Amino acid sequence: MPVNDIDAPEQVSADHLVPHIPGVIFQFHRARNGHMRFPYLEGGGVALKHIDRELLAENAGQLVEQLTGNDHPKIMSAIERSARWMLPLTTRFRLPFPKEKPHWIAVSAKPTPVDDGVQWNGIMMDISDQVGEEQRLRKLCDTDPLTQLPNRRKLMMHLTHVASLSTRHGTPLSIMMIDIDHFKRLNDRWGHLHGDDVLKQLATHTQSLLRCEDMVARLGGEEFMVVLPLTPLQQCHALADRLRQAISVHDFGMGPGQVTLSIGVAEYRCGEPLTSLIERADQALYSAKDVGRDCVCHIR
Repeated sequence: MPVNDIDAPEQVSADHLVPHIPGVIFQFHRARNGHMRFPYLEGGGVALKHIDRELLAENAGQLVEQLTGNDHPKIMSAIERSARWMLPLTTRFRLPFPKEKPHWIAVSAKPTPVDDGVQWNGIMMDISDQVGEEQRLRKLCDTDPLTQLPNRRKLMMHLTHVASLSTRHGTPLSIMMIDIDHFKRLNDRWGHLHGDDVLKQLATHTQSLLRCEDMVARLGGEEFMVVLPLTPLQQCHALADRLRQAISVHDFGMGPGQVTLSIGVAEYRCGEPLTSLIERADQALYSAKDVGRDCVCHIR
């Protein structure tokens, strides 16, 4: 069969295709004096409806700062790194939308040196669904499913971070180790479902009594830990006793006084291993159990 008799596929021009892609194709130019502009910016989606493309084609500096908000320093750092080393530009930022949550935008572009600076050719994609799924999975990894408190993994990451800050700045840091007294007896008498409800109520009540910078996490079973940055031992002890008293009079559906706490507190010693800090709080907790429960103890 002659080649000319075969039906050739319809040719599609780039101008027809670009408006329908799920992203934005762009050309970004930064002059040696720092002046920035987008000579080309086309694509699909809703992002371009809320952007002044004519302004971006002339002078993008101020508008980029407004659009990227708190992410602006990160964006500029990525641009600078890409320009200096001629590396691909890969970053993400939050783009505000009128009457909607900000959309997460991923940027991928290749730099090319030009006479008066650097020019990038690349694409921007809306990855809001992907970021939402990442956040959901991260929360699952970091959250105790019963109480919705941070779990042990999240707690240790946070404790490592605040201990590093404490060492660097010489600021106090204390922790509470909390255990519900006779929890097995409570489960046996009232049932495990009621025991789960006690754990959930305790989590909510404890959070309400702490400061926003404090973290309470569930270690497992009936054990919890509270991390208190910028808090010396004496203040931690007072906060723990206030929490103990509040729980002892709270009605968990069995009458006041049915749920009590034993709490061990300890203050971080600059540079010590976190295992040592936790062990001292544990020892203080066992001391609270030994002297009769429903009390707070510390070991210096």
